[in-house]
Amino acid sequence: MKAVLDANVFVSALINNRGVPKQLIDLWREEAFELLISAAIFDEIGRVVRYRKIAALHKLAEPELQEFLALLGEEGRFVEPVERLHVSPDEPDNRYIECALAGSADYLVTGDKLHLLPIGEYQGTQIVSPAMFLAALQIERRD
Repeated sequence: MKAVLDANVFVSALINNRGVPKQLIDLWREEAFELLISAAIFDEIGRVVRYRKIAALHKLAEPELQEFLALLGEEGRFVEPVERLHVSPDEPDNRYIECALAGSADYLVTGDKLHLLPIGEYQGTQIVSPAMFLAALQIERRD
């Protein structure tokens, strides 16, 4: 199973050690799914986790952030989108859809209830909440 995770999933995982997003990161580390990432998404995650407001919530020092980003860079599978899309009305969200399409992702996982989740599905990629993706992983692991 291949998935693209929105930056908001990573941020939530860093902020809350017991939430669903953290469980998803742990399952990725256990190789329950393949994480697809593009350079644009990697850059966005690196930028967002350093926003002052977000840094105050996760309380990680720069070396810890660098370690987390290095893990993503080393163990995520980078894909290079070949097509520029305009599916979401929020232009930066299209980078996630482009990555999912380029990597033939099964899922795009996001907490974006305004722009991405309402799309539901795009060319075979299911756009779901972290809780829905966790349920899908649990079902697959039982089979």
